[in-house]
Amino acid sequence: MTDLLSRIEQRDAHVCVIGLGYVGLPLAVAFAEAGFRVTGLDVDGTKVDSINAGESYIPDIDTGRLRAQVDAGRLDATTDAEILATVDTVHICVPTPLGKTRDPDISYLVAAGEQVAERVHTGMLVVLESTTYPGTTEEVLAPRMAESGLELGKDYYLAFSPERIDPGNPTFSLENTPKVLGGMTTECTRIAAALYGAIVAEVHEMSSPAAAELVKLLENTFRSVNIGLANEMALMCDRMGIDTWEVIRAAATKPFGFMPFFPGPGLGGHCIPVDPLYLTWKARTLNYRARLIELAAEINAAMPEHVVEKVAAALNDHEKSVRGSRILMIGVAYKGDIDDTRESPALDVMRLLQDRGAEVDYADPWVPRLTTAQGVVADQDSIEGLPAVCAEYDCVVVGTDHSNIDWPGVIAAAKLVVDTRNVANGLDAPNVVRL
Repeated sequence: MTDLLSRIEQRDAHVCVIGLGYVGLPLAVAFAEAGFRVTGLDVDGTKVDSINAGESYIPDIDTGRLRAQVDAGRLDATTDAEILATVDTVHICVPTPLGKTRDPDISYLVAAGEQVAERVHTGMLVVLESTTYPGTTEEVLAPRMAESGLELGKDYYLAFSPERIDPGNPTFSLENTPKVLGGMTTECTRIAAALYGAIVAEVHEMSSPAAAELVKLLENTFRSVNIGLANEMALMCDRMGIDTWEVIRAAATKPFGFMPFFPGPGLGGHCIPVDPLYLTWKARTLNYRARLIELAAEINAAMPEHVVEKVAAALNDHEKSVRGSRILMIGVAYKGDIDDTRESPALDVMRLLQDRGAEVDYADPWVPRLTTAQGVVADQDSIEGLPAVCAEYDCVVVGTDHSNIDWPGVIAAAKLVVDTRNVANGLDAPNVVRL
């Protein structure tokens, strides 16, 4: 038994999580609650200060839950990368966005990897959790670690385990979602599995990091392609005058061979709009074009423009133009009951309407303020006074289906509603135009 494995089993290992966002903070808290000493590392001093003060900035992590671990001395945070020289395990949870050309941007990952490689030492386990293309662990991280002169699988251990966090999901959390992982060697896998086994109910071991990397891309590509089909169905139903949701829900009554996906204003979040493009990029390097995946991405990316066209047509039926109209976007997070606006299609709809000359406000109880960094034309605060305030606008656009919004009240108060999320399902609402 290695010394590291012994420390893991006895909960004596010192864990470090790099990147304290929607993935890293829940992971850090889970390790602390399992009895490990945990240090979070992030370049954002505001996040570090919040953690050390016992204040959570992630909706999925209750402040009381975080503070309990901080007060117990099991969790702290720092901006100083020198902590890496003393810890036993490192978990890299940094962003992996797309660049301006829609190609993978692994610059944050490379920077974190270099910080670890400079301080890798005997008995250290390094696990990459950031979503990336197959081959990253082996081709990007492993060579940097090898410069230390230490022997992989004996002196130190390297593995990949994709994050599976679903913000706002009340049913599935980090702890009850199976953890997939693949190590660079059999011993790497064994050590990593022992560690994750302390915080999750099931660990699924794979043959290699590349196979584990591909798992995450398959999971979200599956969703992207099926959402693309639902969105294309919505486009066709719009032309045929058929209710898309009625058709999909009827199909879902079949107890086998069908899984319902629903249309919307586009894809949002860090995963589904991004991960399939990591896969198509990798395929192109192998001289293969993933046509189905690319086509689904094109359909999904075009949905915000389709929503704007629906708004324009609906206003036209009311003898109004988009230019000069007052429009209220309700819900700008990428999905319901969270504050995450990353890649949110509602922001694309807002910007497109503003480009056409509309005066666009928004109301979202989860997102109190938007800035130009999030893609809107000007900084603005969330409008208060729902649902009564809807009467002041020429059109209300449903961008996100938050459960704490009085949708019947919104629909009753509004002059015109363009409903991209089917919140008016079952309501007798002649003022509602559906996607």
